Amino acid sequence: MRDYVTVCRGCCCGTRKKHPDYDHEGQLRRLEVLAAASGGRVSLRTADCLDACEHSNVVVVKPRGQKPVWLGFVLHDAVMDDLERWLVEGGPMPAALELNRIAPPAQRA
Repeated sequence: MRDYVTVCRGCCCGTRKKHPDYDHEGQLRRLEVLAAASGGRVSLRTADCLDACEHSNVVVVKPRGQKPVWLGFVLHDAVMDDLERWLVEGGPMPAALELNRIAPPAQRA
């Protein structure tokens, strides 16, 4: 089984349009390196739009045997560090990432 990671790269996420000072390409490279080093345990993909632009950058993690976890505002190295640690170590999501957890678009009122 794998952990699936989907990174939004649509109009707001992954572009300098909304967050001009963030290294979007570097973020994607970090996740690509992690996925490559995981021996197939982590699968990375990009999506054109996850319909959560107000929370950009959005990353969705689907851990093995669990429901997807939607994370928003993934715009800082500390958040990426926590995300990487979670994907490498497995186990429960780090408490610090709860601050970035968002509801999927279909569940928003």
